[in-house]
Amino acid sequence: MILNIDPLQHTNIYDRRQGNLGKVDLVNEYEYDLFIRPDTCNPKLRFWFNFTVDNVKLDQKVIFNIVNISKERNLFMGNMTPLVKSSSRPKWQRIPKKNVFYHKSAVHQGHYVLSFSFGFDKEEDIFHFCLAPPYSYTRLQSFLNILEKKATHLSDNFKREVIANSVQKKRLDLITIGSLDKNQSKSKRRVVAIMARVHPGESPSSLICQGLMELLISSHSIATVLREHIIFKIIPMLNPDGVFLGNYRSTVMGADLNRSWHIANQWCHPTIKAVIDMLLVLDGNKELQLDFVVDIHAHASLHGCFVYGSTYDDVYRYERHILFPKLLATTSEDYIPENTMFNSDNSKIGTARRHLCSLLSNRVNCYTFEVSIFGYKLKGSEVTIPYTEESYMRCGRNLARTFLEYYHNTGAIPFQISTEITSKKNRPRFRQVRRRNKNRYQPRPLTSRTQAQLHFKNLNINYDSDTSVEDLSYSYRNTGLQRTLEKISEQLSKNEEMGNEQNNYRSGSPLPTTLVVLPEPCLTIIDFNLISRDDIEKVSNVNKLNLKKEFGK
Repeated sequence: MILNIDPLQHTNIYDRRQGNLGKVDLVNEYEYDLFIRPDTCNPKLRFWFNFTVDNVKLDQKVIFNIVNISKERNLFMGNMTPLVKSSSRPKWQRIPKKNVFYHKSAVHQGHYVLSFSFGFDKEEDIFHFCLAPPYSYTRLQSFLNILEKKATHLSDNFKREVIANSVQKKRLDLITIGSLDKNQSKSKRRVVAIMARVHPGESPSSLICQGLMELLISSHSIATVLREHIIFKIIPMLNPDGVFLGNYRSTVMGADLNRSWHIANQWCHPTIKAVIDMLLVLDGNKELQLDFVVDIHAHASLHGCFVYGSTYDDVYRYERHILFPKLLATTSEDYIPENTMFNSDNSKIGTARRHLCSLLSNRVNCYTFEVSIFGYKLKGSEVTIPYTEESYMRCGRNLARTFLEYYHNTGAIPFQISTEITSKKNRPRFRQVRRRNKNRYQPRPLTSRTQAQLHFKNLNINYDSDTSVEDLSYSYRNTGLQRTLEKISEQLSKNEEMGNEQNNYRSGSPLPTTLVVLPEPCLTIIDFNLISRDDIEKVSNVNKLNLKKEFGK
């Protein structure tokens, strides 16, 4: 859909399918006003944007103004900038901060405006701008098809199924990873439920979920142990309709699913109603023990990753509840403990973590796992490191590592300590002897070696005293070592006698008793140009004559 064509510059700005752009106004030859399309049936929400620009001219420079952002306080007030890529450069990059301005505009009735300038350097490229790396419904289906093929080696440890359809009849996929054999263990099998993308504009949550699933089906040792003891129930996209429409938070009917868990019904909220029914069945199963429900989100105002939890009157339940965030803080370098929060706020009663912790049994821990839509700061540093698609997937892998750490600490997964000691293969003895003898009888090169004397000036022996350093400074260039020691002993004795009479030393300061004498430095010079023994003898005689002339010996 072409929203605007500039007749002067011939620049086309498109609202891509599953993107979000509502209107484009041409301000002048070099400036455009962009209006974000509000969520379907919910005009108050306008923050997510995703659009492309093509048919540009070489070295054309323009200014884009996004004029109707509804979420005023966000990371654009800091150092966050929009993402851009092109058809010839498919990797997402941040626009430099010097070209991005987030400000109140008097021209736009005092609203906050996001303005950024950009110069197009290739006419044949299509340029793509967005708030965060997009992750569409189509991309998810393609990934799950590939994941299903890759997981064929897991046989019964992997299952993909559709538990419900959205209002627009899109799939709500459930991925089950873990041992489904009922006869494997007599104890209850542990279950972890993970959900993502309840808000369509929080696309990093899908990347986190993808990184988690890719690790769990791999042959990594962490994945092998987790599959053996834990069953993972993963719902990668809770709001497929909103993702397909390019909404920020709402469904096709304008509902915020993360505020509707307590009022969910089959007609308006079929996806979360199906998830609630599934969790109730898992919680009531006598052969299973549901331990975790984790809802993955992306935060637009804070840095790093962190956890939102709940508070309980039961002290023991609360102590068990805060264990997982503590372990996650030690596993993830981008974890921000200051942003972690545990509350029972009534305004959040419709969220997953608040409703499910009261609906399910007391042993279930419900969390909201938040990851910044921009980046994180390392401990002790103020430099912000932007997240990439790969680093978002790394957050998912860190979740898996934390689950393993948690179940190790609680005893559900025993530590496997190897008792076998692998014996190192000894090589045959005759080979070692042969190699050693070969090196031993290797002939030395026919070269001459002479000593070249080097002397350093101002070699001082310093003491902690009030006497002059010059009095205790000697050089043994022209005197022998024994004579030097005698001179130093005579001077020390003289100073001691004077100190007893005149008290020249500081009171309480001991006399120096250690003598440090540096050895005579020398170098060995080897002339590799000499081949015959006669030449070696001639050079040795010449060196001796030179030494006698230089030192008068």
